[in-house]
Amino acid sequence: MKMTFAIAALGLASVLSFGANAANLVTEQQVSNDNLQSVGTISVSGIDGSPMSIRQSLSQKADEQGASAYRVIEARNNGNYHATAEIYK
Repeated sequence: MKMTFAIAALGLASVLSFGANAANLVTEQQVSNDNLQSVGTISVSGIDGSPMSIRQSLSQKADEQGASAYRVIEARNNGNYHATAEIYK
């Protein structure tokens, strides 16, 4: 019983720590207010993506590029989804 609880607690901790390190979705106003510096763009595409999975993919790609934030500049979803975001440090 204690082992099951420990495994569940570790799983929850790893999920929470992933969320804490993920790049943040920001608005254009936040970019200017926080003086964020653009470091490029990223894009994701696929088939039948939910808005949450698309955001998660963008956040992961932004993290891989060393960005702390991203702003979606293009998004469409008509069977196949595509999203482009500007990334910031």
